Amino acid sequence: MSRTGNQLARLESEEVARGVRLLLARPLLAAAHDPDGFDLVRRRREPIMKWFDYYCGWRVHVEPRAGYARLVKTSQRPDRTRAPELDRRRYTLLCLVCAELLAVPTTTADALAELVKQAAALDGLPSFDPSRRIDRSAFTDVLSFLEQQGAIEHNESHVRSDPVVITRLLAAPVSPSTVDTIEDLTRESRYDNAHRSLWQRHSVMRRLVDDPVVYRDDLTPSQLGFLTSPSGRKIVQTGVALAGCTLEERAEGFLLVDTDAIATDTRFPDDDSHAKVAALLLLDRLAKGPARLEDLVDETRELLTRFRTWAKAYQSDGGAGRLAADGLALLEAFGLARTENGTVRRLPAAARYAVEELHD
Repeated sequence: MSRTGNQLARLESEEVARGVRLLLARPLLAAAHDPDGFDLVRRRREPIMKWFDYYCGWRVHVEPRAGYARLVKTSQRPDRTRAPELDRRRYTLLCLVCAELLAVPTTTADALAELVKQAAALDGLPSFDPSRRIDRSAFTDVLSFLEQQGAIEHNESHVRSDPVVITRLLAAPVSPSTVDTIEDLTRESRYDNAHRSLWQRHSVMRRLVDDPVVYRDDLTPSQLGFLTSPSGRKIVQTGVALAGCTLEERAEGFLLVDTDAIATDTRFPDDDSHAKVAALLLLDRLAKGPARLEDLVDETRELLTRFRTWAKAYQSDGGAGRLAADGLALLEAFGLARTENGTVRRLPAAARYAVEELHD
């Protein structure tokens, strides 16, 4: 191959790897929010689609005219690090808002809130009253989430939705209207009669690209056998390299590392939320040994007492318990801590964040 051919091949490999990681970070990639990223995925869509199909068993839809790319991730294990701002209440409102926007693509925020109020009453769901501050805040969070996904344009005068993008928000192998349970919704029939190695390859790669850390104890014997076999290890290492990442292996488990942080959808440690700051401080406490939940609440209460002007949303009654719970939820989501029978213990990956003492 000529020198120019080598350079072109290297450029394609680099762009495919970047496109894979962009979709891992943002499964719904809209041109309106990332025109350069979408253009890259559009140009390299064939090898990107093949990578996800072969290594993860996931489909990728690229719609150049509509201006979006959708990675359809299917998993029976919820990703607790994604969209942490949406609790059960907000997810319910999200469904109602999307349903109303499909019928009325252009409206005002007040009119949309009234439609959602009526829909919640008709469907027997928890009441929604936009005049209540807590409901209004949840409604605003839902609109912000939809705007981040490129599903709506929102300003003070109107809400304009993209019905095509809204219909792509839900990623499921079957239509929700055809199933009765969540388990049925995430069931993938392609594996019913497939060779066992296909499920092993896909399930292992899904864990590696989805989870901040994968512990050996959390893998099934079949998955661990595949990952530690010469043939399985070669497949995994090849796939990881094609995505522009590296695979770290420790005695306790495995970690997929993207040194460019392109595939990172949320960061830790980070000071962009009070919960993340609290989580890091709780991790220091857990470094001394396991702790009861009550101990962590006391630790958080002391923190709030010392810094009266910090984390004002948690300075009210019960705030210490809520902040400790939010911080602990982050630690568990990132594979850094685990709660068993009311006792919280630090997991091996937390050693990455240990504070090292300096010696002369």
